[in-house]
Amino acid sequence: MNTAVTRDPASLLPAVLRLVEAAGTAILEVYAAGHDVEYKADDSPITRADRAAHDILSAGLRQLTPEIPVLSEESADEHAPAVRHRWNDFWLIDPLDGTKEFINRNGEFTVNVALIRDHKPVLGVVAAPVLNLVYYGAAGVGAFVAHAGDQARPIQVRHPAADPLVIVGSRSHRGDSLDSVLERIGAHEMRPMGSSLKFCLVAEGTADFYPRLGPTCEWDTAAAQAVVEAAGGSVTSLDGLPLRYNERDTLLNPHFLAFGDASRLWHKLF
Repeated sequence: MNTAVTRDPASLLPAVLRLVEAAGTAILEVYAAGHDVEYKADDSPITRADRAAHDILSAGLRQLTPEIPVLSEESADEHAPAVRHRWNDFWLIDPLDGTKEFINRNGEFTVNVALIRDHKPVLGVVAAPVLNLVYYGAAGVGAFVAHAGDQARPIQVRHPAADPLVIVGSRSHRGDSLDSVLERIGAHEMRPMGSSLKFCLVAEGTADFYPRLGPTCEWDTAAAQAVVEAAGGSVTSLDGLPLRYNERDTLLNPHFLAFGDASRLWHKLF
């Protein structure tokens, strides 16, 4: 088991924000110059921007906290379950979440960094470089958003939920299962969005509900879950239990729900 972190997660936030900003700058350089797309073994796309952000974040986090392992989407195959299951704390990063949005040039992609402690995300940073947005939060501190370098402002989920509900869903991965849920909900406003920005709309109170009924990996959700929870919301599996990390051999998530108003019986929809 790795050495316990002696600092509060909030004390790490300034350094993590600087690393995420540096990764975002590297991504924008590739974005502006054009990019070639390659495909990994699972047919998911990867670009030079993914690799550049991975290198910056991995090296920077190891320098910041040498005692804490780093698990990135781009290095996941290097860590066998038997090894990572011994970790109490670890960094979980997605260097470029929403590669399809990056390729389609709609700006809805993010850089995600989370600190996992005891299987829970206790710090999260989600930055959208093209949109000049960064969301972040930590346990015991709250959640915040900053736009275009402006001073960060606190955010919180909406409670009670709006009427009609504002629901966010994937721009690239919407399926029939989501449509059937929306029919059961009735009147609502649907907002399609890419990457982990969907969580962030819930965290800032401009959306009420994000149901995800398709495949995701743990690095897709951890940072944004930390932001949602720091803003007073929840991210749970369909049975109502909080989404947890590094407990199974697979790094695939179960289907999940993100929401702000916990008084609504969201799980009854499934």
